[in-house]
Amino acid sequence: MTQFESINKAYNGIFKPNRLSIGLVVPIENYSLGPIPTMENHLNRVQQIEQLGFKALWVRDIPFNVPSFGDAGQLFDPFTYLGFLAGQTNDIALGVSSIALPLHHPVHVAKSAASIDQLSNGRFILGIASGDRPDEYPAMGINYENRGELFRESFYYIRKAQESFPSIKSNNYGQLKSHIDVLPKPKGTKVPMLITGSSRQSLEWNVEHGDGWMSYPKDLYNQKQTINAWRKLIKDSQEFDKPFMQPLYLDLQEEDDYKPQPIPLGFRIGSNFLIDYFQKLENIGVNHIALNLRFNNLDIDKTLEILGNKVLPHFHINEKEVTA
Repeated sequence: MTQFESINKAYNGIFKPNRLSIGLVVPIENYSLGPIPTMENHLNRVQQIEQLGFKALWVRDIPFNVPSFGDAGQLFDPFTYLGFLAGQTNDIALGVSSIALPLHHPVHVAKSAASIDQLSNGRFILGIASGDRPDEYPAMGINYENRGELFRESFYYIRKAQESFPSIKSNNYGQLKSHIDVLPKPKGTKVPMLITGSSRQSLEWNVEHGDGWMSYPKDLYNQKQTINAWRKLIKDSQEFDKPFMQPLYLDLQEEDDYKPQPIPLGFRIGSNFLIDYFQKLENIGVNHIALNLRFNNLDIDKTLEILGNKVLPHFHINEKEVTA
């Protein structure tokens, strides 16, 4: 079992068996001195990374600016923003990493996700999570301790809402009795949903229900063990393999042979060592990496130029070359 399920253009474009692809987290700027980015030239940056050949862009769901969390993300509502970007791009996958399901009614998530998938011609991927900022829950009248249960109910609701005139029974989100429908439906067979971390569920549950896994950076040995556990459960119980992806904070150096130095959840590193590290990630089974440039000190244009010209060609092989 080596193939991923055929779902939509985004999912099958960035996830290839035994291969690594590279995307970027928006905003594409350094905002290390405070939690709020400027969002200057944000559209030009997105169009720039598409032209350079990055496979995906990722935005996050951060309803409130929580000072103790220290990061306000890209500021805009993720669905509104991705709807805008869908009309300003052509090929790049549009991902959200991740929607905190307990903080949203699932019918709104289902409708927004399917709308972006349609408007982008199948370029949408929905990352989902149970949420990790406790201050947001009382602000919305939601019990933080119930987020695991709410996550499961929301997941089931969104999946069922992609069917025609679904029947849904939910303790927290109401009921549908096949008498009304949720439109539009996704462009592909479904909206691909990638689970972030554990989302308060067992690994077995996540293997059975998710279309892939977004997990956090670890040293190579422990990340390999994580991926092996994931893939063993998939092999024992699923028809198709399922992808694994992770983020990485990057402070790229202009000197190609700059040796890696750790920063939180990433590295200060030169392009040659970065290529070597990515090849190691590919070898242990990572299918996609989402780079975050929040702490990157090199000029962003120069950074993107180095990544596009020196790093991406090692991993984003022309499809004709792959099949030849």
